[in-house]
Amino acid sequence: MGRQRGIALLVSLVLLIMVMLLGVSAAQLSLQGEKAARGEHDRDVAFLAAEDALKDAERDIEDTSDPFAEDCGAGRYQRAAVGKTPVWQRVDVAGGACVVDYGARTAAAMPTGQGFLPFKRPRYVIERMECHQPGDDASAGALPHYCYRVTAIGFGARPETEVVLQSVFSKPEETP
Repeated sequence: MGRQRGIALLVSLVLLIMVMLLGVSAAQLSLQGEKAARGEHDRDVAFLAAEDALKDAERDIEDTSDPFAEDCGAGRYQRAAVGKTPVWQRVDVAGGACVVDYGARTAAAMPTGQGFLPFKRPRYVIERMECHQPGDDASAGALPHYCYRVTAIGFGARPETEVVLQSVFSKPEETP
């Protein structure tokens, strides 16, 4: 009889260990799912901030009547030179020269820094480039049409989360 009680104790301990391992495994899976969801939400915050920066840049382009200057320090836009590396690949969009903070030119406001808000305001760089519309014939002496390539970076609630978006915007009937 004493022997049977020892086996029952051993079987009970093995079953208890298996249940504990299942519980630990389920807890780890749950934590991984939460971490993934948090990361996805942070990416969404950065994506929305970058979209807001694109819209702010479009407002900046629409509201300006300043003449174009090639030097970004003296003017509002960079020139996209044919055959050269695009400006958005040459500048540090996260905080280099020629980059504009959200609202710096349009006075738009964006809350940052707490909870699920971006930890800092998004930024953008604007390049002015010559665009050709369908039916344009450059040899017929048609005036060039200009459009603007906007590259924006948005930040998530955590500093390491960044999203970069790009769009091309055109003002109606703009000439040099």
